[in-house]
Amino acid sequence: MQSLAKFIYYRVMGWELLGNFPEVQKCVVIVAPHTSWIDFILGLLVRKVVNMEVHFIGKKSLFNPPFGWYFRWMGGTPIDRSKNSDTVTSTARIFQERDVFRLALSPEGTRKKVTQWKTGFYYIAKAAKVPIVMVAFDFGKKQVKISDPVMPTDNREEDFKRYMTFYKGVKGKIPEYGF
Repeated sequence: MQSLAKFIYYRVMGWELLGNFPEVQKCVVIVAPHTSWIDFILGLLVRKVVNMEVHFIGKKSLFNPPFGWYFRWMGGTPIDRSKNSDTVTSTARIFQERDVFRLALSPEGTRKKVTQWKTGFYYIAKAAKVPIVMVAFDFGKKQVKISDPVMPTDNREEDFKRYMTFYKGVKGKIPEYGF
């Protein structure tokens, strides 16, 4: 599968990969900009190209029959996202329970235009004591850029400046929806 994924990614699509996915067993992977449903397909392809197991969380109802098996097979984990639950703590618990858990999230939280990122990914990484790996899908340059792992500090403002610097100039599939 990896050979086929590489053929499609490099030869058919003509994209390039900058950086290497780090050999960490646990991390929060933030992928931006998230402007189109095509980002999910690109993410699945890149996951095969780098040959790395990457996971996601979703609301519990997604994992009910008839498609629950498929979402689990794709790396999904159900989570209670009701108002009575603490998503950050619940997600940090998943990191504690597993030997390998690389959680991919979109910091925008939507495919539409946002003026600022949500902070959940940051607090999940802090609570789980895992690094953040930044991944940029740059449709303008046909590149996927991967950062080294970065541990969140106690200075959220400075950390977010660092993240924004990594994504500077990156264009999503629908550029007007980018941050």
